[in-house]
Amino acid sequence: MPASDQTASTLSPSRPGREWWRSAVIYQVYPRSFADANGDGVGDLPGITRRLPSLRTLGVDAVWLSPFQTSPQRDAGYDVADYCDVDPLFGTLADFDELLGSAHSLGLRVIIDLVPNHTSSDHAWFQAALTAAPGSPEREHYMFRDGKGDGSLPPNNWESVFGGAAWTRVTEADGTPGQWYLHLFDTSQPDLNWENPWVREQFRGILRFWLDRGVDGFRVDVAHGMVKAAGLPDYTPPEHAGSMGGGVALEPEIGSDAAEPPTPPYWAQEGVHDIYRDWHRVLAEYEGDRVLCGEAWVEPLEKLARWVRPDEMQQTFNFGYLETPWDAAALRHVIDQSISAFAGVGAPSTWVLSNHDVVRHATRLALEGENPQGHGLGPTSTGLPDPAFGLNRARAATALMLALPGSAYLYQGEELGLPEVVDLPDSARQDPTWFRTHGERYGRDGCRVPIPWESDAPSYGFGPGSASWLPQPATWASFARDVQEGLAGSTLSLYEEALSLRRANDLAFGTVEWLPSDENVIAFRSGNISVVSNLGVSPIPLPAGEVVLASAPVVGRTIPRDVTVWLA
Repeated sequence: MPASDQTASTLSPSRPGREWWRSAVIYQVYPRSFADANGDGVGDLPGITRRLPSLRTLGVDAVWLSPFQTSPQRDAGYDVADYCDVDPLFGTLADFDELLGSAHSLGLRVIIDLVPNHTSSDHAWFQAALTAAPGSPEREHYMFRDGKGDGSLPPNNWESVFGGAAWTRVTEADGTPGQWYLHLFDTSQPDLNWENPWVREQFRGILRFWLDRGVDGFRVDVAHGMVKAAGLPDYTPPEHAGSMGGGVALEPEIGSDAAEPPTPPYWAQEGVHDIYRDWHRVLAEYEGDRVLCGEAWVEPLEKLARWVRPDEMQQTFNFGYLETPWDAAALRHVIDQSISAFAGVGAPSTWVLSNHDVVRHATRLALEGENPQGHGLGPTSTGLPDPAFGLNRARAATALMLALPGSAYLYQGEELGLPEVVDLPDSARQDPTWFRTHGERYGRDGCRVPIPWESDAPSYGFGPGSASWLPQPATWASFARDVQEGLAGSTLSLYEEALSLRRANDLAFGTVEWLPSDENVIAFRSGNISVVSNLGVSPIPLPAGEVVLASAPVVGRTIPRDVTVWLA
């Protein structure tokens, strides 16, 4: 049904096989960059609540909120100091309850981020561990170890995702150098010890705290982490392997031809599956098809599918699809693999092109040369595309993605066609990657710049004043939502039309029937809709049928390069 006909009744439990998450389009809100209600330059929960009707109009089914819990914000909220409260930067628990109630009244479900691999070093649990003695119960909540030799060397050679060593030595209560603690990310993000029953019980309580408030599910950060190989053996990742910062591989390079790449001892250990089976049972205590979605950087897809077996998670992000280049053969391959792998365990495939950790796809898909995930782009980067060329390709990629069966994720601002911001001044950067690599990698700030709502308002309508925690470029005026609303051919209109047609034609429950095509073309039929994407450099003939959606104008009876059309 069209988005305008959607009602709150969609929040009721659905029948087996048609659960809402199997077909949902889920919109990621990065709270600090979405909407600012109080004018301090940082987005907040009341700002999100005020803008929810726009997401309802867009036609999405659910909203995923990146972390808003209490945090010192050393890694933009992915360093949690209290899992059961709202950081004052974003508001209060009452503000969250209002947001949740407003979303549900609009027929939107709400998924929140959960960060279980590590806490903030400010968390009371870690502070207690620091003051406790080696071998104490408090230390056993984290990954404390004695150093090698006389204790002055780290326990092993692991490196942080953000660059540098993954171990930091503490000073004991008596002032002497002491044990080392593991932090696969920043030094302010100590890893929890998930072999400890106490840790597991705390997180059951955290899940229930938010489920009792009415949340519809959790996006689980670093869902392939938490459990480490016995003995914590040394490991050196392959050269150039890396994701989410690139210091270490979150799994060997996505897109590898290896059937089963070697598994680093800090990722994708079998023990994580016991944790998610346990969480699955907790969610099953609640009505309404509550969900777990994993951020698991795991390759190959057949291995990733283990995270969504019937008694574990409901979804996991398909990073293999996100990292596939704009190439017809590669895309056909990953689409086939995805559908087969996830269907093999009774789960839907998910599709995603952008998020808060990667270069926006309006820039990334048209880059010349490689740009490893997490490295980011900046003023000295080479191979940057012409913005119009990049946007055209991104629109074609989105139109292709939204026709595929399963669930899809959108990242805030992509419906406006926002490119990566590459000209941020060094003084404005806040990503830990920038600092831990001494400016060698730009990091993820370029995709996190606050989004524009109104072309002629201060901070482009992000907030009531001109403040913006990352500087917005002057080009934001032309991308603002108010100049695209109701404008035929705008990127916003393309998204609204695609989402409406996707729902009306039940494409999320469709099938991919490949059609004969040129090597540079993707063509398939799903139900009543034929989809054709021209990934070559020359126009191709337009097949018979009525064009119901086109990512860019169709000239005569041809489809230009980097254009996707839907035909009925």
